[in-house]
Amino acid sequence: MRVLYFTVLPLMYLGTLLGNLLIVTVTTADQNLHTPMYFFLRNLSILDMCFISITVPNACVSSLTGNMVISVGGCVTHIFLVIFCAYVEIMFLSIMAWDRCVPICQPLQYPIIMNPQVCVLMTLASLFSGLVYADVYTVKTWLSFCQSNVVHQFFCDVPSLLRLSCSDTTSNMVLLLVSIIIIGGGCFGIRIMSYIHIFSAVLNSTTRAPRNAFSTCTPHILVVSIFLSSITGVYLRPSAISETLQVVLLSSFYTMVPPFLNPLIYSLRNKQVNKAVGRLILRQLFSGQ
Repeated sequence: MRVLYFTVLPLMYLGTLLGNLLIVTVTTADQNLHTPMYFFLRNLSILDMCFISITVPNACVSSLTGNMVISVGGCVTHIFLVIFCAYVEIMFLSIMAWDRCVPICQPLQYPIIMNPQVCVLMTLASLFSGLVYADVYTVKTWLSFCQSNVVHQFFCDVPSLLRLSCSDTTSNMVLLLVSIIIIGGGCFGIRIMSYIHIFSAVLNSTTRAPRNAFSTCTPHILVVSIFLSSITGVYLRPSAISETLQVVLLSSFYTMVPPFLNPLIYSLRNKQVNKAVGRLILRQLFSGQ
């Protein structure tokens, strides 16, 4: 685990910050990228930088200093922030899937459907509902603890605390199951419907633009699948068969892998973003002369 903390985690953290910071800078500075697609992408990049900053720096510092102690308040704060970021990540990915569907299936109505006011409202709704959702989960973690005080995880999360509690955690497990079915299932259904419409439009089209959009759906599906499957595996995995290393690896997949891969999948392989990066570099070079 120390090898993991000193090598893989810092490198992934640095790569995530640089990739997402580049996306935020480019989509903000280049007027050509002031569209709904890149508006949501910029918000996703900001969220991903916050998401990975909640867990990785603290884990690396704790491993470096040997101080593995965390206060109750710090643990509760971890839980609130992780749940909030994970929830908003699901919302943003779902909105982006729908945003890719509209211009392919209804290109003439896209500017009306995805106008700036709608984009801002959907973003604010995701953030506000995330705060409510995380607050409900955080309140449910105030339990009685009479067993070991060792959290077998590199950050505080709900399943780890439930395993240490001597209280009745039935309501907590019901809440986990219901929320995953409603929120996860609902968002997954939105993505599936979006992909079905996109694939249908691609198969019925003879132009190249929709076929290029088809190639972007596959990595999108890959990241979403990794995110949802890993978070479901952590939160619904029975305590009796939960091994520390397996739980840590699954947790790293939903807290670190999507923020690391999102810039690569959504932006750095996008020709518009690559051209914008080139223009930004040339602008900086000429302004410095």
